[in-house]
Amino acid sequence: MSAEPAPAAAATAAAAPPEPAPGPEPPAGADEAAEHRALVLTGFGGYEKLKVQSRRSSGPGPGEVSVRVHACGLNFADLLARQGLYDRLPPPPVCPGMECAGVVRALGDGVHDRQVGDKVMVLAKSGLWQEVVNVPARQTFLMPAGMSFEEAAALPVNYITAYMILFDFGNLRPNQSVLIHMAAGGVGTAAIQLCKTVENITIFGTASAPKHDALRSSGVAHPIDYRTMDYVEEVRKISPKGVDIVLDPLGGSDTSKAFNLLKPMGKLITYGVANLLTGQKKSLVAMAKTWWNQFSINALQLLHHNKAVCGYDLGSMDEEFELIGCVLSKLDNLYSQGKIKPKIDSVWPFDQVADAMRQMQEKKNVGKVILVPEAPKEESKKEEN
Repeated sequence: MSAEPAPAAAATAAAAPPEPAPGPEPPAGADEAAEHRALVLTGFGGYEKLKVQSRRSSGPGPGEVSVRVHACGLNFADLLARQGLYDRLPPPPVCPGMECAGVVRALGDGVHDRQVGDKVMVLAKSGLWQEVVNVPARQTFLMPAGMSFEEAAALPVNYITAYMILFDFGNLRPNQSVLIHMAAGGVGTAAIQLCKTVENITIFGTASAPKHDALRSSGVAHPIDYRTMDYVEEVRKISPKGVDIVLDPLGGSDTSKAFNLLKPMGKLITYGVANLLTGQKKSLVAMAKTWWNQFSINALQLLHHNKAVCGYDLGSMDEEFELIGCVLSKLDNLYSQGKIKPKIDSVWPFDQVADAMRQMQEKKNVGKVILVPEAPKEESKKEEN
């Protein structure tokens, strides 16, 4: 499921079984190509650990569909997985990728609710950064009319996460206030848009100063530069009592700060540990510091504080297909009504996956970073701000 940021056991990942194994030659109705390109994590470490390799194309098994992939989402959990900090990814060599969008190219036995040619979004724990994927049909979701493949690849992980945090756990209601960390990232931009569907929500958002104009234009009333300001002090200056909801993808000492910023009856939803990620490779110092400062509270303390602490991990909802489908249906309706629209930061071909990861890891992106199998005919804008 960042993914925005997500720890080894609490990452923002997609709910689905592991990557499907290659199988026999494609059946009738599938593309004639016997091989396809895939991004493979060859080991844990820096950007160079991801390689484009050829894989044998396969036909779908019973209950599966084969999808020709047009766009894939890059999530914060993928950055952690590259460093070996995300335990839901199988050991290398492995194809990462938790969400993608494409066209159904073939149906396995027993599939009756999909047709060849359907445009679909796909969720999986891993294995989707390929030109062709085979997945259970129940893990595919029809794209709304008018949605591009890039938007469809940007929607599932980030918007499901933001929706369930704000509405299922947060119970967001009119006239409330929300603190969104990493507000310019994938989950952050989704959360801002969803907050705007509720009347009179005051949004605080942390991001570096160059992103503040974009945050203001999207609906953030109070952007805060976390690099030069104490965001706790800045929130207190404007709202002395604190806020109603805090979205915490950071972990460590920031979770404690978030809890203390809650108003009575406030809700803290923690869904990641971005503080673990400090460089290209795993940092034992960052891990020790983050876990040493990790927030802890018991039930009796919660009783006296009149506050709630929730933990969210989309990747742990492996079998909750009906629940996830229900949330996506609500998101599809909001998209069709023009109330939400995935913001694409940049689009990168598989060959430039290192640049795409650097864009996100160095926090240059405003919105979603997208991977595509081949470079578009007209070069996509890829600014390294």
